[in-house]
Amino acid sequence: MKPDHWLVARRDPETGIEGLRAHFSGHAYDPHDHDDMLVGYTEQGVQRFQCHRSLHTSVPGRAILIEPGALHDGHAPEAGGFTYAMLYLPQGWVERAVRELNLPGLRGVEAAFRHTLVDDRRLVDAIRAAFLAIHHDEGRLARDQTLDHLLMRLTGQLHDAPAKHQLAMPPAALRVRDLLHEQMDGNIGLDELAAVAGMDRFRLTRLFKRTFGTSPHAYLVHVRLRAARRLLAAGQRPAQVAAIVGFSDQSHLGRWFHRAYRMTPAAYRQMCTNVPD
Repeated sequence: MKPDHWLVARRDPETGIEGLRAHFSGHAYDPHDHDDMLVGYTEQGVQRFQCHRSLHTSVPGRAILIEPGALHDGHAPEAGGFTYAMLYLPQGWVERAVRELNLPGLRGVEAAFRHTLVDDRRLVDAIRAAFLAIHHDEGRLARDQTLDHLLMRLTGQLHDAPAKHQLAMPPAALRVRDLLHEQMDGNIGLDELAAVAGMDRFRLTRLFKRTFGTSPHAYLVHVRLRAARRLLAAGQRPAQVAAIVGFSDQSHLGRWFHRAYRMTPAAYRQMCTNVPD
């Protein structure tokens, strides 16, 4: 990592929640997505990123809310860079917690935030308190109370009803997407995808990008990276993970993983398991 980039992360072993604090100048990370719900805030500087096919600019005091599976990138448009803190809330944990708290609507991928950026000091304070409890290991009581408070704050940021946009997606694009998930570890080509879609390669590429905001290959890389994070968090070695998810070797996995998450697969595995590679 470059001298003007730094990243510190911690994972709570009981909940699986990750807390990350980082500083970047210039390019931060390539487009990627997560299985988790992301909630965070900008501490310093100007943070700019694409999400939901729109360009967003965050400054200190602004909350960042990103649903599971939402593609996003990041860069610093100003010379001083930016510092931010982010919580990664696993969908399974969110679903269990909202059942206990009786908070309808805030259930994993069903949750759709009204806005990606929110100017709400009380929400930012709630995110910060939960982040500090996780990041500094302040104990289970501090963790539980701050997270409960955060979830209650988040319910005010939801759409009135879950988005149903997937129902309007072209069936051909959905068939290709499903095949990419099913054959994540394979060496599938564009001709096979075009056959499944029932159209030529060029039409398919345009349709897929219009539907999902990225090319079939980039989508496949994202699917593999999300699977790799899950396996690494469970303790699998990077070389094993690379083979399981379909990367040609460990270095291939490492290049893509670092571009998306700004840490190596081995470092992420160690953070999650406390076991060195």
